[in-house]
Amino acid sequence: MYGLLAWTWIRAAAQYPVSMVLLALATAIVSVLDAAAILVLFSRAPRIAGFNVSEVLFLYGTSALAFACSDIALGTTERLGHHVREGTLDAMLVRPVSPLVQIATEGFTPRRLGKLVPAVLVLGFALPRLDVSWTPGRAAMIPVMVASGAAIFCGLWVLTGAVQCVLVDSHGASKSLTYGGAFLTQYPMTMFARDFVRGVTFVVPLAFVNWQPALYVLDRPDPLGLPHAARFASPAVAAAVCAAAALAWRAGLRHYRSTGS
Repeated sequence: MYGLLAWTWIRAAAQYPVSMVLLALATAIVSVLDAAAILVLFSRAPRIAGFNVSEVLFLYGTSALAFACSDIALGTTERLGHHVREGTLDAMLVRPVSPLVQIATEGFTPRRLGKLVPAVLVLGFALPRLDVSWTPGRAAMIPVMVASGAAIFCGLWVLTGAVQCVLVDSHGASKSLTYGGAFLTQYPMTMFARDFVRGVTFVVPLAFVNWQPALYVLDRPDPLGLPHAARFASPAVAAAVCAAAALAWRAGLRHYRSTGS
């Protein structure tokens, strides 16, 4: 059903092919600017928080790719507050399709795919330039960390959407967690205060998007001194976040009160 609804929106967008292509290009260009900012930083310093340019671009690529995948799949759940205010969530609830699927596919256009291209290109550029001894385990960790990171971001999209069933005007705070989290994970955690890193490890587990797996790939020590097993915990953390998101979504819809409009 998700694919069918998404394809319906894509066909609608394809009626205006020039606009569709230009929007996808604009999205890709905006995403490229984040990578360009990293290169600007390295034009002034050879290392950032002990990491060289290839390592930071690796962090950027894995984070951006994971976030882009989650944004394509569930990014529009951030609009739930709008549907609550306008009363249009009521119509979604009586249709024979999950409200989550309806909101996730709303306005689905190829423009969303524009974020994927820069992320793939940057990751493809960084990987062969990493100064690491590649093993089957390290190579396998790359797709695992991207998939786990995408699942974590998907869980955060749904969690922040569910909150808007109760806190209708929390859209800005939701963006700080999703888009802010995506920006945060593009850089080494060693840039930030230790207490902050603890927060994004044990409270909002953004460190498991790519930081903990990257420590294994890059053969780096953990600044928090966590056990080596933490490098491999991303899939379990992703499953926990998604389970919490599912519970929060159901609770949010259960406590939703119609506007009556």
